[in-house]
Amino acid sequence: MFDSVGWGEILVLIVAGLFILGPERLPEAAAWLAKSMRKVREFATGAREQLRDEMGPEFEQLRKPLEDLRGLRNFDPKRVVTQHLFDGDSDPLGLNNINGNGGTNGANGSNGYAAAPAKPQAEPLKPGEKPPVDPDAT
Repeated sequence: MFDSVGWGEILVLIVAGLFILGPERLPEAAAWLAKSMRKVREFATGAREQLRDEMGPEFEQLRKPLEDLRGLRNFDPKRVVTQHLFDGDSDPLGLNNINGNGGTNGANGSNGYAAAPAKPQAEPLKPGEKPPVDPDAT
């Protein structure tokens, strides 16, 4: 409920309350506000539990669309399209790791031509083993 209220706003409210109410009545007002908020929270919790008890399994069916609506708060069109078209795969075409460069050049090299395929990494030589002879090195 108060997710968007930061510490700066709370500080401004406290200073304003200090000027409006004065230092004598401010602690009493803060205690009254805390007690009132606690009561409202208890009433909301009790109403939710009572509704859940009376509705039974239908409460979960009612809660599901509300959870979906809550998810719209963080609406990101790119994420929604990716989720629905590609089943949530963030890289459906496999372009992020082309040529091991993290996808900075896409499918092409820096000059616009197709990049040469990378040679597979050779295993390190074992003790006493000689390196293989490259037939193209002649």
